[in-house]
Amino acid sequence: MMTVQKTRRTDVSLSFDEVRRIYDELAARPAERQCLRRTECCQFTLTGLIPYLTKGEALVAARAWRATGRKNLPDNENGACPMLDSQSGKCLIYAHRPFGCRTHFCAAAGGPLARTGVLDLIRRLETLDAQLGGDGPRRLPGAVAAALREIA
Repeated sequence: MMTVQKTRRTDVSLSFDEVRRIYDELAARPAERQCLRRTECCQFTLTGLIPYLTKGEALVAARAWRATGRKNLPDNENGACPMLDSQSGKCLIYAHRPFGCRTHFCAAAGGPLARTGVLDLIRRLETLDAQLGGDGPRRLPGAVAAALREIA
């Protein structure tokens, strides 16, 4: 049986700070795109796309999820992101949403950002992933669920 190694509080705090800096740097870059919060991209079954998160991003998302008063991710049988509120359909962690959610815009919002324009930030997330003992980007539901177990 595989045991989950607990992430130290210091690691979570440091990763939160670094991920926040990366997200802030992304937001400061000029882009002719704007999220309209239509949540079409959050319908994984419909789009066929699921964001992949590095360990640092997953820890940030898990911490934000816990801040909503929730402990575990729901099983979304409808194929939507588990971070969507079942009543309003809005993202419960929008301010702390992962990098992929920040760069993959629906057509109405201007389409996705080119990877080449954010590659330096992706590399920083990958470096942080390695420093935290991550094993590379993982699908959002599994990555956040694992991070929730680690920060328990």
